[in-house]
Order: sequence, then structure tokens, then C-alpha cells
Amino acid sequence: MTDTATEQTSARRQVRQYGQFNGLGLWTLFKREIGRFLKVWMQTVFAPVVTTLLFMTVFKLAFGDRGRLMGDFEGLNYIEFLAPGLIVMAILQNAFQNTSSSLVQAKFNSTYVDFLMPPLSPMELTIGFIGGSVVRGLLVALISAIGIQLSGLADLTVVHVWPILWFSITSAIALGALGAIGGIWADKFDHLSAVTNFVIVPLTFLSGTFYDIKVMSEPFYTMALLDPFFYMIDGFRYGFLGVANSSVIVGVWVTGLLALAGILAVWLMFRSGYKLKA
Repeated sequence: MTDTATEQTSARRQVRQYGQFNGLGLWTLFKREIGRFLKVWMQTVFAPVVTTLLFMTVFKLAFGDRGRLMGDFEGLNYIEFLAPGLIVMAILQNAFQNTSSSLVQAKFNSTYVDFLMPPLSPMELTIGFIGGSVVRGLLVALISAIGIQLSGLADLTVVHVWPILWFSITSAIALGALGAIGGIWADKFDHLSAVTNFVIVPLTFLSGTFYDIKVMSEPFYTMALLDPFFYMIDGFRYGFLGVANSSVIVGVWVTGLLALAGILAVWLMFRSGYKLKA
């Protein structure tokens, strides 16, 4: 009896206790999401960087030093204008792809129980998945920026640090959340491709990534102002150029609210078990 009681006491002592916040579980999920894309870094990190540098090279060869902008960016070299927009585009696309592909693959392979069964709250799941997408988006952006600067394709002189940090992080959070929403909603990869082709790509290309929106006629100019991606790119560009098409403070509010709304939406989906729990 004494030995049995000792064994039971020892077993109870070995049971891990979790409080209101499961830090170990969250850290494990976060590392899993980072490790998942780093295992195929040639596809998830290197390929987007190469794409960004190819865009820069093509436009550099096409325009050289001849491209000069008017309006808010009057006299600025087009390549210097273009570079920040391409960096943000890399953040948006890679943050979206990380969470969306992770969740769709989990549903397709029926491995989503791996993160639903552990003692992880809906908020911890939300932070873990979106956190992994933020790391991927910012990593690709950082390497792209270093490549652009070292290759001499453009001069990425920093004018204001805080807009670069704010708009890069909030943009990655917002698109990581959108990717999670798409990944939970999609039943197959075709559904996810539809979100990419009909939502992400149009909003990206019509947001002023490649041009000053002031050259657009109505109703396209107003449509650009309603595009949330425009404020992400315009605010980030302000950090390098010191000028913007719109109020940077408005952009701060728009991107901040989008990030919060995205986190709330993902939390609600995990909390309700939408398309995840039978």
C-alpha cells in the first residue's frame, strides 16, 4: 500500500499543470509554424526574395534613371518609389500564404487534431498561427530589403523608423489573419486559390505598389483610397521617402484596426470550431 500510494503521488506530481495561459503550448505551436516554412526555405523564403529582386531588375532596366514622378513624389526617382512597395507586397503575400497553407494542409491531411487536442485556448491558437506568418513575412521583407540595398538596385535610406515598424508588423498581422480565415474556410486548395486570385492580387496591384495613385482617374482613384492595402504600402513607403499620398495617421488607424479585426475574427473561428470541429 505504501509503494502504491508513493507511485500515485509521484504520478500526480509529474502531471503538468496549466494556468490561464499555456505559454509552453503557445511557444511549441509558434516554433512549429516557423519550422514548417524553414524546412522548405528555398520555396518559402528564397523564391519570394528572388521574385522581388527580379521585379526591381526589370523596372530598373526599363526605366533606369529616367523615371521621375510628379505630384506628392515630384522629382523622385521611380525606382526609389517602387522598392518599398515591392517589399510590402512581399510581406502581404507571404504572411497570407503561411497561415492559409498551414491550415488547409492540416485539414487536407486530417492533422488539425494535432493543434485542437492539446490544451491550447482559441487565443493561443490565434497568436501561434498569426505569429508564424508575421515572422515569415518580415523575414522575406528583411532579406529582400538587404538584397535591394546591397545590389544597388535602389537606395533604401530610412527617414522615419516608426512607420516602417508599424506598417510592416500590422500588415503582416492583418494578412496572416486573413490567411487563417481563408485556410479555415477553404475545403480545398482551389478555394484558397480563389481568395488569392480574386482578393489578394487585385487589392495588391491596385494599391499603388507600382504607381502614384494621383495619376488615376475616377472612379479608380476613389477605389484606391478604399483599398486597405494602399494605406499599408503608403505608410511603409513614408518611412523611407518622408512623403506619402495620404495622411499617415489615418493609415495607422486603418492598419491597426484591420489587424485587431483580423485577430478577433480568427479567435472567433477557433472558438466556435468553424469547419474544424464536427
